[in-house]
Amino acid sequence: PALLADPERPVSEREISDFIERHSYWAADWREFEGTGAIADQVRFEHEWSALRAYAADRGVRLVGDLPIYVAQGSADHVTRPELFQREAVAGAPPDDWSETGQLWGNPLYDWHKLRETGYRWWIERFRRTFELFDIARVDHFRGFVSYWSVPGDAETALHGVWRRGPGRELFDAVAAELGPLPLIAEDLGVITPAVNRLRDELGIPGTLVLHFLLGDRHDPYATPAHRVMYTGTHDNDTSLGWWERTREEAHEWARRAGRAAGIEEADPAWLLIGIALAAPAELAIVPVQDLLGLGDEARMNTPGTAEGNWSFRLDEPLDDGLAVRLREASVAAGRTL
Repeated sequence: PALLADPERPVSEREISDFIERHSYWAADWREFEGTGAIADQVRFEHEWSALRAYAADRGVRLVGDLPIYVAQGSADHVTRPELFQREAVAGAPPDDWSETGQLWGNPLYDWHKLRETGYRWWIERFRRTFELFDIARVDHFRGFVSYWSVPGDAETALHGVWRRGPGRELFDAVAAELGPLPLIAEDLGVITPAVNRLRDELGIPGTLVLHFLLGDRHDPYATPAHRVMYTGTHDNDTSLGWWERTREEAHEWARRAGRAAGIEEADPAWLLIGIALAAPAELAIVPVQDLLGLGDEARMNTPGTAEGNWSFRLDEPLDDGLAVRLREASVAAGRTL
């Protein structure tokens, strides 16, 4: 309810019963979990969100959602459908550049055998609701559908986890058979294997590129596949200004060189990277609002492998018209406007 503009809007019994009927798979579970007023708040949210989405659509703006691969420990899904989850292991990620002992997320892992017996109904309904709310959605931790890092439930770190096989294409085929084409973006970062790339390409969905990584490794951002989504940085990266301030001059020069190749002469590091991302061949470019505002690491959203100090950035004020004009001009220069 904290997201609602009008949390006290009257909701009729007819609206509530209609919502439960349309969302019969999960609405009763949610009401049981959350208690009195839970469905009324869902009705209010759907009313306000639908108005926002219609407003955007009338102006040619599509909304991109985000589908985390896992749900939270003790969440409604976990509590009301415990048979769909494993009991002895939790989710995490193996050791990498972010953390020597890996990342212990602690989310419950799916019992993929049980989900398969149900025809993946829980996932079908989760995708259905996602597509009701958004025009396209980013699927978090895409590699986890091929194989996932399973950590003993009593472990203190993710160091001693093991890879377990995920459902692969079978899950997505089950969803597509009922819902049709899947408007998705694959977050295919991390430890990526040929099997992960193969699944992404078989499904025909674009993967993810991060400009910070490309420039830091001295890769040509214009020599990347077109069927991709290019981010300057994601929620797990520093802001572009923060990245600039902690990287060596060699990376700065590589970025300037990439900018000059696209005719971009920009002294502001954040806007230099924005211009490069827009000029890259990726079919979609995504720029965090922190980069548009030229903010530093104080506005970073998340630092993987750390439990404190994350997810605190919030945009409280609308962006000003001057910033909108600047973004429009950069988009026009890159050929990204209709």
